Amino acid sequence: MKYRKFGKLDWEVSALGFGAMRLPTEGKDYGKIRTEEARTLIRHAIDNGVNYLDTAWIYHRENSEGFLGNALADGYRKKVKIATKMPTWMVEKPGDLDRFFDAQMERLQIDHIDFYLLHALQQDWWDKMKRFHFLDWAEKKMTDGVIGHLGFSFHDKFPLFKQIIDDYDNWALAMVQHNYMDADREAGLQGIDYAADKGLAIVVMEPLRGGQLAKEPPEDVKQILEDAVPGRSPAEWSFRWLWNQDNISVVLSGMNTMEQLRQNLHTVENAKIRSFTGIEFKAIANTRKAYESKAPILCTDCWYCMPCPQGVEIPSVFDYFNTARIYSDLPTAKAYYASLGEENNAAKCTLCGRCIEHCPQHLDIIKLLKECHVLLYTEV
Repeated sequence: MKYRKFGKLDWEVSALGFGAMRLPTEGKDYGKIRTEEARTLIRHAIDNGVNYLDTAWIYHRENSEGFLGNALADGYRKKVKIATKMPTWMVEKPGDLDRFFDAQMERLQIDHIDFYLLHALQQDWWDKMKRFHFLDWAEKKMTDGVIGHLGFSFHDKFPLFKQIIDDYDNWALAMVQHNYMDADREAGLQGIDYAADKGLAIVVMEPLRGGQLAKEPPEDVKQILEDAVPGRSPAEWSFRWLWNQDNISVVLSGMNTMEQLRQNLHTVENAKIRSFTGIEFKAIANTRKAYESKAPILCTDCWYCMPCPQGVEIPSVFDYFNTARIYSDLPTAKAYYASLGEENNAAKCTLCGRCIEHCPQHLDIIKLLKECHVLLYTEV
């Protein structure tokens, strides 16, 4: 395992971190974790040098933290640092800060959290956290020794990212969505550089855009990558692009099979800072252009929009729509869409807007669902 400096802290983090958001589950039931398989993955990662684990209140429909608490028994807790997050959009009054935090400590079976983050910050939720004096609350927790360091995860634009950093002098880390398709979105490279210059560790989420960049690519994309470096997998391209950047501390991966974990462990051993060649940079630039011309819905499958009150499986609908466009395979996409059944397809949308409020990508989900249904629905 390779290790990197974690911002201004006197600690080195494994370049690969384990994100407990996409653990193996029972079929399509996102809330039902296959605990034995997932525990084996977590422990294998730790045994091979991974020392940073990330979870949150909402992951796996509020089951991720509890799973992780059990998985880190038998001495594994001492080998890692854990990060979890305050669900900012669910906080309705100042007293909720303690309510959520205490429940998280119980779920994780700990009395001290290494890194505590404000989750998915955007303007409204940052403003609310300031009204509720979150930073004062957190400073007291740090004084009491129950929180080690503060951070935030982010889904908005660079000006707010800069404001959040400038509003507080003691941030330890910023967690940002970053991959070669999103280099100029949200905080972007500009934000990463700004945060790093201020001494914050950069934690990368969505390195594969919810798995999109690990899938078998379209033929034109495959040819671009193969011509540049024969035999390198799409996932390896994505991780190497990230680990080439010296401002990145740790890249989180939501690995849900042993094969994925082993591949990522192999990749990190062979990835180096500032090792990308001109040929590789050109291949990534051309790949980005090719994908942008094909993928109309830039959903990362994060599930923040779920559960839909009406039962619409929003991430699946968008995935099938993109499958039709990216791979020019409408029959397969229609077959997948039909498998959702009438009770879970986009026609069930009642325009309530709850999904839009929670979407980190700020997609116009209601409008997109209508477009998806028109393209994919085949009346029996």
